[in-house]
Amino acid sequence: MIIRNLSEQPPFTTKDGSTIRSILDRSNSPATLQSLAEASLSQGQVTIRHYHRVSEEFYFITEGLGRMEVNNESVEVKRGDAILIPPGASHQIHAITTLRFLCCCAPPYSDEDTFFE
Repeated sequence: MIIRNLSEQPPFTTKDGSTIRSILDRSNSPATLQSLAEASLSQGQVTIRHYHRVSEEFYFITEGLGRMEVNNESVEVKRGDAILIPPGASHQIHAITTLRFLCCCAPPYSDEDTFFE
């Protein structure tokens, strides 16, 4: 059994501009099929539009209000919302208020599978 506490994971900024804390992934566990991280954005911050060729991604909003865009469809999202981002789907999120969300990727997130438009 592997247990990681969010508060013990160091934050870093990803290629898309969000601040991430990897909860469970290849960097801190033997996980090979998926990854779980918490992302945070300050009010007004927007991630860079990007896609992943291979990874399917879930966002689960834990705090705040945002605007999620997937393949040019834009919808307001709030605490409790889960968003499916299929492989190859162009996406970005805009923080209307301070925003925190969980990101789950399968296969695990990698910079090599992140492509900007």
